[in-house]
Amino acid sequence: MRVTVHLTSVLRADAEGAAHVPLEVVDGAALSGVLDELAARHPGLDRRIRDERGQLRRYVNVFVDRDECRSVGGLDAPVHEGADVRLLPSVAGG
Repeated sequence: MRVTVHLTSVLRADAEGAAHVPLEVVDGAALSGVLDELAARHPGLDRRIRDERGQLRRYVNVFVDRDECRSVGGLDAPVHEGADVRLLPSVAGG
């Protein structure tokens, strides 16, 4: 199935400048499968999203369509054909 990962400007440098990354993943894949496929294409990006244990970094919010993934299963969140996955790292400073 095809999904699209949307990247904010701070993550694009790790994805060769791409704002959107279309991916083909196996039917019925969970969010973890989408991130695995993304990591295969852009390993530097994965290090910014997941820690050394493979868990989402606490300062990164990941949405599957309109749902923040932590509220619908975390890395096990279901992903459907045509889903939009949005990666939004928190921004701090002042």
